[in-house]
Amino acid sequence: MTERAILAYFNTPDQAHKALDQLKQLKLIESRIERFDGMPGDGVDVMMNPIRSDFDSLGELTLNGEFENRSAGILAAASVSASGYSSGGLENRVTGRDVLLTAIVDEQDYERAYNIVHEAGAL
Repeated sequence: MTERAILAYFNTPDQAHKALDQLKQLKLIESRIERFDGMPGDGVDVMMNPIRSDFDSLGELTLNGEFENRSAGILAAASVSASGYSSGGLENRVTGRDVLLTAIVDEQDYERAYNIVHEAGAL
């Protein structure tokens, strides 16, 4: 059996889940939905109190980054996303495609799977 992989980028997890629901009608071998961003790591605990807690930079707080050294965190804080002054779009919503649907399908179903993810809004 020959397999083909599809990497489809979406704006929201809902779009990716709707596409995955349709892909499940095909010979879906493996699938995964992940959200990603440009900063390494999972960041700090969002429930912490930044006034009394220990953190290295604004980038660690607002970008959910884990930086190897303090200088990298300070540099990341220079991003407009760290300050909150750039919303990226209407109603403070991020406009990028930061949700990745990875699907491995049987080669016979590849064209149909490709059409499904594109009809669902994938890049």
